[in-house]
Amino acid sequence: MTIPDCQLYLISPLDVSGDFPERLARALDAGPVAAFQFRVKNIDDHEAARLAAPLRDICAQRDVAFVVNDSIGLAKRLNADGVHLGQEDGDVADARERLGRDVQIGVTCHDSRHLAMAAGEAGADYVAFGAFFPSTTKETKHQADLDLLRWWSSVFELPVVAIGGITPENCVPLVEAGADFLAVSNAVWGGDEVAAVQAFARAMAEGSRLRAAQAE
Repeated sequence: MTIPDCQLYLISPLDVSGDFPERLARALDAGPVAAFQFRVKNIDDHEAARLAAPLRDICAQRDVAFVVNDSIGLAKRLNADGVHLGQEDGDVADARERLGRDVQIGVTCHDSRHLAMAAGEAGADYVAFGAFFPSTTKETKHQADLDLLRWWSSVFELPVVAIGGITPENCVPLVEAGADFLAVSNAVWGGDEVAAVQAFARAMAEGSRLRAAQAE
């Protein structure tokens, strides 16, 4: 399968117990996935580390980046490949100092050009814009649009992640507009994860084709 210019960035459901490790393995084997973000709320770091460790190993076996949401401390404890920071979850400089040069640091920038430029200047490895569509995973407080993706991808080389209510059916315009990664959760874990990853791969390949045609 040809890997599209835009790749999938899976975000965990809030519940990763039970058979979730098996589901993750199936999803990662189904098609191209660049990264997996561990996003579990309202548990202490000890329990989070216990749940995350097998998921980290599944990702490592498949050369998929393992990213921790919000917690620099947990990312360090797990020797994660990356950490994703919200606007209230610590700053890039602190994360870089504690985690080192090789760890990927992403920052949520909502629909703000200013926040994205500030994150880039601070040394972030990618910025994330959203929500692009209503989301069942997280309350939608900010609405991003395609013009934001077009502007960012035309001016900056720093990779950009699109997030928020993204499905195989609505993602093609995001890829065409310049998204480097699509961050998705319920669209994969809310049903058949294998079929969903495969559907995303087809849609992202189409979006990448359209984007390449525009550039000619």
